[in-house]
Amino acid sequence: MTFWVCIGLSAVFLLLSIHPFVTYPLSLMLFRRRRPAPAVQGPLPSFAICVCAYNEERTIADKARNMIAVAQTAPQCELFIYVDGASDRTVERLEPFKDRINIVAAEVRRGKSYGMNALVDRCTADVVVFTDANVELDSHVLRRLAPWFSDPSVGCVCGHLVYSNPDESAMSSSGSLYWRIEEAIKQLESDAFSVVGADGSLFAIRRSAHHVVPDDIIDDFYVSMKILIDGMRVVRAPDALAFEKSATNTYDEFRRKIRIACQAFNVHRLIWPQIWRKPVLAYCYVSHRLLKWVIGYNLLLAGLFFMLAMLAVFPPTPVLAAPLLIAAAFGVLVAAKFGPALKVLAMLLSFAGTSWGVWRSVRGDKFQTWTPTPSARASGQG
Repeated sequence: MTFWVCIGLSAVFLLLSIHPFVTYPLSLMLFRRRRPAPAVQGPLPSFAICVCAYNEERTIADKARNMIAVAQTAPQCELFIYVDGASDRTVERLEPFKDRINIVAAEVRRGKSYGMNALVDRCTADVVVFTDANVELDSHVLRRLAPWFSDPSVGCVCGHLVYSNPDESAMSSSGSLYWRIEEAIKQLESDAFSVVGADGSLFAIRRSAHHVVPDDIIDDFYVSMKILIDGMRVVRAPDALAFEKSATNTYDEFRRKIRIACQAFNVHRLIWPQIWRKPVLAYCYVSHRLLKWVIGYNLLLAGLFFMLAMLAVFPPTPVLAAPLLIAAAFGVLVAAKFGPALKVLAMLLSFAGTSWGVWRSVRGDKFQTWTPTPSARASGQG
């Protein structure tokens, strides 16, 4: 290949890598229109808060107390916890709350999506609120989600997740920074069109808009995308706050990225035939989701074509030696625990985990069950 062809291909793949974080948000700004929450007309809707848990004995009592406190702010609020065949004392820790919380304890593991389907079947509320077992909800969250459902075009409302431990490690700092960027992009999407996919930490849907989720498919992404495909909007409530600890261990986060990316790409194969027929949705979906999942491959190809361009005009020895020297210097900085290098490493491993998860999806792997991230769990109150 000629120098300019390789440089051009390298630039294309680099642009594809940065598009989700730079040019995509800029494009959303062109169509951004501030949409304040509508005023609530009449009484609040009835709510149901649904949680799935597996081996959460360290956090589940705190979660139950938090759910009860939140429920007290609305006239009608059902509470449900599905325990997915736990092998620890999760069910035992919930015993003191069974007069207020509907507890569904499975004897064998069926997965989170199965559990959420089971809870939605049991509830009778107008609005179903989904949240994770290790997430603390702001006590006013229901009153901040409710106004958006006054708009009949809205089918799903996403909350605002805040990581509560950004300074605990390089991994938690990197994850917190990434999530702040993600929340800013979601707000732009909400103002310009619709949020492309909800996060399981906190989102609410009209019960009538719920789609049954296949057991081996990630529930939050599937449910919210199906609502978009149905023609309803997914919006963000920036003042509906949820708090969670980010993973502090690099291996924990790497493993989590693999699982989430594999599950998300499995959803992609189910919904893509319906998405590509809607041009605006397809653009936002490809920009915010699909290109993020393959960012590792795009960066790799950008580097490869840049190397081929350099080999076309320079001797091979210095061209091949340069990346080895850069990698060695980076390794020294990481070994010395240099903060910026550790954050870059965390980011690269995150991209690598996502890329690996996509590959596992392509080869047919599925994740029906999940394991709580140890370094993201609180240390034992209850």
